Amino acid sequence: MFTIEHEFDSTVITLVDEGDAPLAEDVTINSFEECVTVEQYDPRTDSVQKITLSHLQVRDLAAALDLPEGVYRLVAGDD
Repeated sequence: MFTIEHEFDSTVITLVDEGDAPLAEDVTINSFEECVTVEQYDPRTDSVQKITLSHLQVRDLAAALDLPEGVYRLVAGDD
């Protein structure tokens, strides 16, 4: 399950794990004009872990999900 919310300065997507136990913590993706952040609560450290990706990195990640093992570079017109 996931939710999509439009905030003033970002789009927020929350991914909720509905699989078999043990379940993973929710993942929150914030898409800003300049970057995308991915956050997830870590119960081991009792803190939220956060990574920041450029929009090009997100594009590459989306493409990588459908490709076999290898090294790739997307060029203009591939997306």
